[in-house]
Amino acid sequence: MQGTVDGFTYGAVTPVTAFLMACLGAALGLRCTTRSLRARGVARAGWLALGATSIGSGIWTMHFIAMLGFSVREAPVSYDRPLTYASLAVGVGMVGIGIFLVGYRGATRMALVTGGTITGLGVASMHYLGMAGMNFGGVFEYDTLTVSLSVVIAVVAATTALWAAVSVHGFLPSLGASVVMGVAVSGMHYTGMAALQVHLHPDAVPAPPGEAPTSLLLPMMIGPGCFLLLAAVVVMIDPLVVSGGPEATGRPPLRGGPVSPIPVQRRPTPHYATTARKGSRPPRSR
Repeated sequence: MQGTVDGFTYGAVTPVTAFLMACLGAALGLRCTTRSLRARGVARAGWLALGATSIGSGIWTMHFIAMLGFSVREAPVSYDRPLTYASLAVGVGMVGIGIFLVGYRGATRMALVTGGTITGLGVASMHYLGMAGMNFGGVFEYDTLTVSLSVVIAVVAATTALWAAVSVHGFLPSLGASVVMGVAVSGMHYTGMAALQVHLHPDAVPAPPGEAPTSLLLPMMIGPGCFLLLAAVVVMIDPLVVSGGPEATGRPPLRGGPVSPIPVQRRPTPHYATTARKGSRPPRSR
């Protein structure tokens, strides 16, 4: 028996909130990745790790906020907590690999393609692993072509975001790039959900023990939500902005290294002074 799926139980509340969380995580992650290009050693690794965790947490929170609006009318749905949090670890880990590749290799074609592919596969893996953690009296069936399309959307979105992180400078352009990534991640999520069909068991029984959907809201908002807030504070008080660095002046940084000092311009020597020095020379003896 085929189940009736409702992906918008609360109307537009869950998709809009999920989209905003995806944009927030992407914005923080892109800013951290951009800042890492002006640091070296441990500082660069720290910025990249903060960026990867921000993007991964934002996408994971976006997914499960959107899933709060998902229900199967004929069967109750519960969540397996270990698989749910394993999807967070997979998402953050694979996003981190892609960001570290671009952060240390730069905006080369090979680094962008490799890092974008790994990051996109991490986003898709997080999505489908989170779906595997759902328990109910039936099974999921996916349309292969639509699933493939969702993975392509994730890879293209991740590659574009990584390119923007190392190539686009300034607050407003990076904000626009984060909105684009938020749209793409939300599009990937709902494309993957469009590939879903639910088949209930003939003798459907209540779902196995697990966490109810609403009980996941608290850890989602307190855990990753507080982390995103902390990351936002770290980005806002960055010394480059406070001291008037390249972010404040609009001067583009050197790729992969610290900011170059402002060259000191010397005043040209006045013409009369040059003439005077020439006239004060003693005549050459013959």
